[in-house]
Amino acid sequence: MLSNSLIELDRAHLVHPVASYRGHEKAGVRVLKSAKGALVTDATGHTMVDGFAGLWCVNAGYGQDSIVEAATRQLRELPYATGYFGLGSEPAIRLAAELADRAPGDLNHIYFTLGGSDAVDSTIRFIRYYYHAKGTPQKDQFISVEQGYHGSSTAGSGLTALPAFHAGFGVPYDWQHKIPSHYAYRNPVGTDPQAIIGASVTALRAKVEELGPDRVAAFYVEPIQGSGGVLVPPKGWMKAMRDVCHELDILFVADEVITGFGRTGPLFACLEDDVVPDFMTAAKGLTSGYMPMGAVFMSDRVYNTIADGAGMAAVGHGYTYSAHPVSAAVGLECLRLYENGLLENGIRAGKRLMAGLESLADHPLVGDIRGRGMLAAVELVTDKERKTPLPAAAEPARRIFDRAWDNGLVIRAFANGVLGYAPPLCCTDEDIDRIIDCTRRTLDQTLEDTDVRSAMAK
Repeated sequence: MLSNSLIELDRAHLVHPVASYRGHEKAGVRVLKSAKGALVTDATGHTMVDGFAGLWCVNAGYGQDSIVEAATRQLRELPYATGYFGLGSEPAIRLAAELADRAPGDLNHIYFTLGGSDAVDSTIRFIRYYYHAKGTPQKDQFISVEQGYHGSSTAGSGLTALPAFHAGFGVPYDWQHKIPSHYAYRNPVGTDPQAIIGASVTALRAKVEELGPDRVAAFYVEPIQGSGGVLVPPKGWMKAMRDVCHELDILFVADEVITGFGRTGPLFACLEDDVVPDFMTAAKGLTSGYMPMGAVFMSDRVYNTIADGAGMAAVGHGYTYSAHPVSAAVGLECLRLYENGLLENGIRAGKRLMAGLESLADHPLVGDIRGRGMLAAVELVTDKERKTPLPAAAEPARRIFDRAWDNGLVIRAFANGVLGYAPPLCCTDEDIDRIIDCTRRTLDQTLEDTDVRSAMAK
């Protein structure tokens, strides 16, 4: 059983990410104790199916012995190797080569980071260096998409376009700009794919014109907007935006921190979108959360411009734990598992997940169901015709999460009443069916919520 002293120690000392500090102190911590496959068990013995793979990241599932063994072997042989001073380690070198072989187009150069946030932050630095090397340092304006998420580093949080990551932090900076999201369910132009694509293209062109065509450095986008509510663009949207960037001499950055490594089906979502970005960021599924690691994929053109610009001088960007050998060994084993059945299983399980969620469409609270592969969302409303969101008084993020937890399911419950799903790729049919059954029970309980019923009666 969980001792009260552990809860008190957490209250007193552990600062939790993206949390209400006072709210967490009041509620107390839920301690996860063990996990296997797609199931997690807390310290009280309560077992749940993890419908969110930790934080979109445990793609290979929990308890993969071969990953543990790969890490253990590397820890015994060489637990650390710096990438500075021309040094390196075999796992990092081999992982970079394997990733380059599988990446879209000419993304042949890999810079390793600790996770997604510093991968995005690294692209900002590389892009600035690139334009200085080209002799066009005035290209210093960056554009991203409303409701997008690009990490919570000091600079990356400004590219992120979610209020919680801006309030109180003094971001975005004056060189960081946004265009509206493609958000099909609530797009002012309606749900027609071509109209949405046209509106986004027009918005990007207008923003570039407003800032000055000779000033815009890069455009950042997720193939599917994750933390913004799992917003899936129409087919062809990514390619259309990439084409505009190519035409206007703007670097195109695909943030695949969430979508990479089988989350949407293929190893990278850009492969399915038929897009070759100038930069691509990855993390999460790279090591399935077993070890911290992220990556920046850099095109030949960008790499060569930076390399030629620096000449024999050092490019002054690096981290102590870049290309960590233990993380790289884990990444290599995850890649092997993906290509030896997990990607295939994820595609099959993703179809079952989407079919199961679609079966909930007639529920009184379900306004929209969207997703691709093992990445999905259900958006709840109190009025389907008006698309009225759940009222803030119903505390959707907290109450829905709590109900799902008690029902045996871990999901992401957003403050606007969106339920997010990103289960491990190893899910069995039974796991997926349990996700759907627990979701149905959670929706029924939410329908009985006094604040929800009051909103529906208006």
